[in-house]
Amino acid sequence: MSACKDCPRACGADREAGERGYCGMGALPRAARAAAHYGEEPCISGSHGSGAVFFTGCSLGCAYCQNAAISTPEGLGRELTVPELRDTLLRLRDTGVHNINLVTGSHFIRPIAEALDGLEFGIPVVWNSSGYESVEALRRLEGLVQIYMPDFKYSSPVPAEKYSSAPDYPEIAAAAILEMFRQTGPYRLDDGDMLKSGVIIRHLILPGWTDNSIGVIDWVAEHFPMGGVLFSLMSQYTPMPGVEKRFPELARTVDPAIAQMLYEYLLDRGIEDGYYQEPDSSGEDMIPAWDLTGL
Repeated sequence: MSACKDCPRACGADREAGERGYCGMGALPRAARAAAHYGEEPCISGSHGSGAVFFTGCSLGCAYCQNAAISTPEGLGRELTVPELRDTLLRLRDTGVHNINLVTGSHFIRPIAEALDGLEFGIPVVWNSSGYESVEALRRLEGLVQIYMPDFKYSSPVPAEKYSSAPDYPEIAAAAILEMFRQTGPYRLDDGDMLKSGVIIRHLILPGWTDNSIGVIDWVAEHFPMGGVLFSLMSQYTPMPGVEKRFPELARTVDPAIAQMLYEYLLDRGIEDGYYQEPDSSGEDMIPAWDLTGL
């Protein structure tokens, strides 16, 4: 990794030599929490929770991030060697969770793939990401990950550039999601309606950007048949402290009428496999405690 190009930023940092990449991280994975998590979709969290490992840093860096306490270069976390990460994952599996859920690990894709190689968990591994990933990097995970859970944040380069400094996000995420689907095929549920394999695409509605959400829904409807992927339309957007100073339009929650309209549009476009999150689910109480639990 003499010149890191694992994410679409292709910043070229020599992270093994101590340089920090665009993500703000060095070569070894850094994480803030590894524990059962109940805030995912029902087919992921179930009754026993999803075994979520929340990694520190991020290669996208959205201005409205709810996990800003760990996603920034100064974010909380503990550095782990590859053997330590393997042990963490196995201990988490042994707590009885439904799956191993790797949250925002794209900038650590090499050591994560190394840690996963050869492990047999007996439960699915979930890759939970921003969707801003290169196809080449994702191919490192083929055969190691059973469930992909990417965001599809933006169908338009305008909000992508404004809030994430990534005007290329729409085409990057589209290519990444198609690669994920190539690896897993159509989604499969077990007898208890828990996801065994496949892709679940998430989209967070942003206040004032209805057309952006419509564009995401249109893309999913045009690229996947019924029974292909699951889609999760989320209304949980919560304004983080300070966002009103830079982006006053984001200093409010999602209008329930807009959320309902988008849900109805989703159904009109033939997307019936998935989930709809009510607007009243927003709030900072959904954010986990970044206390190094499980590490």
